[in-house]
Amino acid sequence: MDSTPFDFLDHAEAELAAMEYDPTSTGVPRREFMFRSLVMAAASTFGVRSLGAQSPQAYFDATAGVWSGMLPVQPPAQQEPVALGNGEAPALQFMPYPEGTGALMERMVAKHGAKAFTRSTFVVEPWVGAAPASPDDLAFLPAHRIAALIKARKITSRQITDIYLERMERLNPTLNCVVTLMKESARAEADAMDKELAAGKYRGPLHGVPYGIKDLFATKNAPTSWGSPDFKDQQFDYDAEIVVRLRNAGAVLLAKLATGLFAQNDWWYGGRTNNPWNLNIGSSGSSTGPGSATAAGLVAFSIGTETQGSIVSPSIRNGISALRPTYGRVSRHGGMVLSWSQDRVGPMCRTAEDCAMVFNVLHGVDPKDASTVTTPFTFDRNIPLAKLRIGVDSAAPPELVDKLKALGMVPKPIGARPTVAGMGGGGLNAEYAAAFDSFVQRKAKEYNLDLNALPARPATGPGANAPFGNTPPARPKGINEGDTNPMAAADWNPRFVGGRSIRAFDFVNNQRRRLLLVQKWGEFMKDLDGFIGGPNADVGPNAQTGHPCAVLPYKFDVPQFGFGGQRGNDSTPAPTYKAQPICGVITGNLYNDDIILSVAHQFQKATDIHRRRPAL
Repeated sequence: MDSTPFDFLDHAEAELAAMEYDPTSTGVPRREFMFRSLVMAAASTFGVRSLGAQSPQAYFDATAGVWSGMLPVQPPAQQEPVALGNGEAPALQFMPYPEGTGALMERMVAKHGAKAFTRSTFVVEPWVGAAPASPDDLAFLPAHRIAALIKARKITSRQITDIYLERMERLNPTLNCVVTLMKESARAEADAMDKELAAGKYRGPLHGVPYGIKDLFATKNAPTSWGSPDFKDQQFDYDAEIVVRLRNAGAVLLAKLATGLFAQNDWWYGGRTNNPWNLNIGSSGSSTGPGSATAAGLVAFSIGTETQGSIVSPSIRNGISALRPTYGRVSRHGGMVLSWSQDRVGPMCRTAEDCAMVFNVLHGVDPKDASTVTTPFTFDRNIPLAKLRIGVDSAAPPELVDKLKALGMVPKPIGARPTVAGMGGGGLNAEYAAAFDSFVQRKAKEYNLDLNALPARPATGPGANAPFGNTPPARPKGINEGDTNPMAAADWNPRFVGGRSIRAFDFVNNQRRRLLLVQKWGEFMKDLDGFIGGPNADVGPNAQTGHPCAVLPYKFDVPQFGFGGQRGNDSTPAPTYKAQPICGVITGNLYNDDIILSVAHQFQKATDIHRRRPAL
């Protein structure tokens, strides 16, 4: 008669009973031990003792190799998560082109061939006549004119560098736009550029041209504070990619310029940075130092960043020209991160041509920043406006539109821009929170706070600046104890803490709606090269879509800034302002950075508003 599995089980039970099985001797419960016996008995048909096991432990040892491959593998001991700082990027990557970056590359190759990935040559128009004799006249020249003077050897890099360094030392107590003045390294770089030029080596248009950079980019030879007292002594052992590119192009770094605390507003740990045209108001932010320094003639050009308005706003406030590039055209490597999907880097200058000259060096793929792409950029000093498709909104500045029409532009009326309901901020707070998680946790430990049980912060009155926004050393220069702290909105609570409670699927759904917005804007812009709207009207949506814009002064008038600060009470008189350049914005279709700068240049060739200087 054939045996059944139950016969084997009965036999195994009998053998184990005879062995007086004790689970404490093997560490395996009797029920599991019996199961193992049954399976082994069924597999071998020989039973427990056939394996040479004279005891339960011996049996367990004899079958250990079999069971190690059959039972679930025990997970390793819990390990601490890999520590993350501010810069490590997530695996997800925002793509502004509605059909994706792959489709963009195919389109570029089909249209331009290999030239799509070849950087164009920017040629500086020669200087005619003698160089200005006045240091002030030299200081306020557009960067491309300084470049022409250096190339023609009518001035030296050291000469213009010393002019700017002297102006910084003299005017910074008034403007408060310089965080770190880099005198020794700047003079050394300028001297090196002069020696190269004398030896016949010319690096290009930026050879020997001095500039300043927002103090959130890493530099080996100077601290990078991010505008915060917690990081005012922070040192990096590398240079940000744009610092490397500018150095290789011959530009001379003069100073680290102020950024609002953690890239928000015009307040940093040294106090408020001021508008050189109207010293009773801040220079806006967060590229507050670049805006102020460029308008005041302390640099030939500067580098700012934008997540949601931080190039556009200070450029408008200080009356200068600027480019907020298409998302992904300039590397952010080495810069402080607020938002991996929105942060951008761009030039802040005195003219649109300056912006084109600088951008021509900055743009292009960087393997250290996965968001970057290379697309064609060709600045056209004589672009035919009549051939362009420029939309005009009813809120567009008439002075800007009328002049461009006189120069040949045929405007196309446009209506309201596309929107997608339910997007909120598109997940920006979640990115803030992730980028500054390590900082928030450090501060929470410092103040013995439970991040899962934080009390609500009052909007005004006692506690409005809690827990540490108005306590030394975080309280900024010029703010007394008990005063409203203008830096509080950029403080880690709630800006960096609020995003910690956003649900993951809400964040993902916001990004799905964001793609819908990108697609709707793609449809809206399909028959436009660019458009002119209200100066700040499209900053928010274009922070989500990645579109570029050029800022340019279009008239000289008394600005309408409102208070630009905190009111002590309702009887506080409103400030009065002096006339200054008033700016408009030209928004471009994706990757049309060259077109919108070329259009702005046509306006500036026919006007002189950008040549006005503040009285300091």
